Amino acid sequence: MPTTREPRVGIRLNDVVVVALIVIFALLPFPDDTFRARGLLFVPALVAAAVMPFRRRWPLVVLAISLLCAVASAAAGTISPSALLAAAIGCYSAMDRRGRGIGLIAVAVSVVVVFLSNGWALAGDLLDSTALQFVLLVVLGGALGDAARSRREFAAAMIERAERAERNRDDEARRRVAEERVRIARDLHDVVAHQIAVISLNAGVASSALDSRPERAREALTTVRSASRTVLSDIGGLMSLLRSDALDDPEDRRPQSGLAQLDTLIDGFRRGGLRVDLRRQDDGFVLSPASDHAAYLVLQEALTNAHKHGLGGTATVALRIESAALHLTIVNPTRNVAPASPAPGNGLRGIQERLAAVRGAAHFGSDRGVFSLEAWIPVEGVDTP
Repeated sequence: MPTTREPRVGIRLNDVVVVALIVIFALLPFPDDTFRARGLLFVPALVAAAVMPFRRRWPLVVLAISLLCAVASAAAGTISPSALLAAAIGCYSAMDRRGRGIGLIAVAVSVVVVFLSNGWALAGDLLDSTALQFVLLVVLGGALGDAARSRREFAAAMIERAERAERNRDDEARRRVAEERVRIARDLHDVVAHQIAVISLNAGVASSALDSRPERAREALTTVRSASRTVLSDIGGLMSLLRSDALDDPEDRRPQSGLAQLDTLIDGFRRGGLRVDLRRQDDGFVLSPASDHAAYLVLQEALTNAHKHGLGGTATVALRIESAALHLTIVNPTRNVAPASPAPGNGLRGIQERLAAVRGAAHFGSDRGVFSLEAWIPVEGVDTP
């Protein structure tokens, strides 16, 4: 619940108005002698008026003093409208500043005191209408104080809710920006890394075979040219997509590669000098487009790593169905002889994120000079185990 800061004691315009009203009620020439203050009976009214500026900081004390002034007037046989008005204002402040629980107790005590003191001033006539109206005045003061406190708390709650919504909106915007940066980095790696690796490897082949095997160098340079055009086209398409105002427009998206292009992918690596042994037992299943593309990217990343970091220029690729998942295994010799579980680079980290998005999983590591990458991707239908 919002808390109210205690204001400093000081004279304000509404304090002047309240004090003036109490003094005027003390000086008014009421027709009924019961309400007239004479002589020393002005003192309780003036005391009640004097403590009014302190009602915000010490509302219960001010209320108690106002009730004592009313009782003192009743003991002299007079009902003091000014002291009772001060008591009503004190009930307002108590309910407004001390909360509903303490405020209700203060109002209830005030009602009892005012009711009995007025009956005392009227020689025991507790049900006199002229006296009961002051009881209603005290109750009205408490009700108005509760309404003022509730309105203030409601406004504070609305402000807090708006500030919290703004903070949540900012946090959500930052989260989306971070996710978008990761997605762009992942897509850029998928577009560029493979083709750049092909360019680098074939450039090395062309450089070493330029004198001894010119035809082999020409083939490698042809592959470099083709890969360069492909990567430039892919980067241009990615930039166009990022600059587009309608990212969901199907015309801005090209078809994503899947396992249907696996033979083309492997032929490209074979032309680059990587010997790939493909073993397929993956008939009779259905992959969603996202899962199909993720499977293709797993194979592309694993073969790219085998081509760049592998030893002997060989890799083994196996695809098979296990239970309700497509199991991909890519194995290649590596220069690392000791068992190790290397920290994932950008490519392997991107594969883990893509597989997690399709409820898949990946495991990779080196053991005794062999690097292996395994991936499991759920399938939508399996005809044969």
